[in-house]
Amino acid sequence: MAVLAESGSNPDVDLLYDINGLAKDAPHWFDRVMEFVGEYGLVLAMVLLVLWCWWSVRRRGGEDAASSVAALVWAPLAAGIAVLVNVPIRGFVQRPRPFVDHQGLDVLVPGKTDFSFVSDHATITMALGVGLFIANRRFGIAGIGLALLEGFCRVYMGVHYPTDVVGGFALGTAVALLLSPLAMALLTPLTRAVERSPRAGWIVRRRSTPDVPIVPGTRRPVESEERDLAA
Repeated sequence: MAVLAESGSNPDVDLLYDINGLAKDAPHWFDRVMEFVGEYGLVLAMVLLVLWCWWSVRRRGGEDAASSVAALVWAPLAAGIAVLVNVPIRGFVQRPRPFVDHQGLDVLVPGKTDFSFVSDHATITMALGVGLFIANRRFGIAGIGLALLEGFCRVYMGVHYPTDVVGGFALGTAVALLLSPLAMALLTPLTRAVERSPRAGWIVRRRSTPDVPIVPGTRRPVESEERDLAA
């Protein structure tokens, strides 16, 4: 179990060299961009996407606002749980990083000494993407797309085998989906309670503008006129 890929005849290794070989032919500045994107940028983009989805759900409101916010809370929790689950998996498989067993790789992020299977970055981003999909399909598809790009970047950087990434995708998806019924059952009542709170309700739903009484002889507010015309 120590090494899942022993030779270049292994399709996993062949694909590793094919994808990482793109880094050798790319300009130096592009490799530096990929290094930042693959190590930090896409994870940050996923966090911003979750916040954007929360802002959209909050503004839209509706009866399902509380359950959607509960799903958004579950997304980072699922990512954290998946990473914790990965700790014993890495210790059991004990797969070295690709550059330890294979020569000629262009390693963009040197100094990594931990085990390779499975990829934490792929696990985190896919768990966030699937969690987003539970809350909102449009944002979820975008999140899953970013997770796939993260997986490509990890192989491009020479720090993971393709199967490390696939394993991370599977782990993140499994945790986010299999535990979501229990998580939603626990989190949805909490977000509904927050929604009813006069102080913290804005976290779940945007405060509606209170109705302004119309004094005879005065002009009614523009928003009220627009609402009447729309009706």
